[in-house]
Amino acid sequence: MKKTQRSKATYTRNSKKKNSSFSLFIKRMLLLLFLACFFTALYHYRDGLAYYFSFTAGTKVETEAKRISDVRNIQVIENHKGKALGIDVSEFQEKIKWNLVKTVEEEYPIQYVFIRATAGYDRLDRQFKRNWIAAKEQKLIRGAYHYYRPNENSIQQADFFIKNVHLEKGDLPPVLDIEKLPKTQSIDSLKVGLHRWLNRVEAHYKVRPIIYSGESYYDDFLKEEFSEYLFWIANYNFYREKIHPNWLFWQFTEKAAVNGIVRTVDVNIYNGDLQQLQFITVD
Repeated sequence: MKKTQRSKATYTRNSKKKNSSFSLFIKRMLLLLFLACFFTALYHYRDGLAYYFSFTAGTKVETEAKRISDVRNIQVIENHKGKALGIDVSEFQEKIKWNLVKTVEEEYPIQYVFIRATAGYDRLDRQFKRNWIAAKEQKLIRGAYHYYRPNENSIQQADFFIKNVHLEKGDLPPVLDIEKLPKTQSIDSLKVGLHRWLNRVEAHYKVRPIIYSGESYYDDFLKEEFSEYLFWIANYNFYREKIHPNWLFWQFTEKAAVNGIVRTVDVNIYNGDLQQLQFITVD
């Protein structure tokens, strides 16, 4: 019996050593994998990094580090050369100096702008009227969007949007922005309300609205039920580098710099060029 006990103890010690060695091996492999991914990412985003950090004869030209998100912005825009680039704004961008709004990151031309008009059944964006007029004066293709509140009456929300937004020839179709889940109703009831808003607005403007949402929300609640609509999707994740073929617009960042705007701005890519964008505007 004692021999057997010693044998088991020896076996246990050897097993622990083997497990410890295996665990160390796994940790080393994970570290190597992390380093490989890190350096691969650096190489992949080298163009964006070079844009922000340049050296001449060993002298640093840029005086401050830029956010990694900015590097991604440049990379994404470069990946979509030829596609129409635009921004979206609301009162959160405060008073915009529209005469200065020309480019994203001082290089890439802005060709259109979505402007928040209303929220819920009674909330007019404080800067909407000013932004709406100014965008037209700057010859930007403009569009208006409504922030939908799931727990409020959908028809009242649609009528409030219609009351405040007067589309003209050359404007983009109206947009329904849905991001929140309801607190006082089911998902099925939410979908009924969304359909009512969309139908009401389409009947008034004689053009089918666009739906804006985040990618997860779109996949979980909208993709199947609203397949006849075109979508403007928000996804800021690093892994997403190209617009999905089924998306009309892709909002790929909320942290871009634009002259004339104090705060950072959302930037969007249209799944086509400027001429194709003009084709979907209101007649």
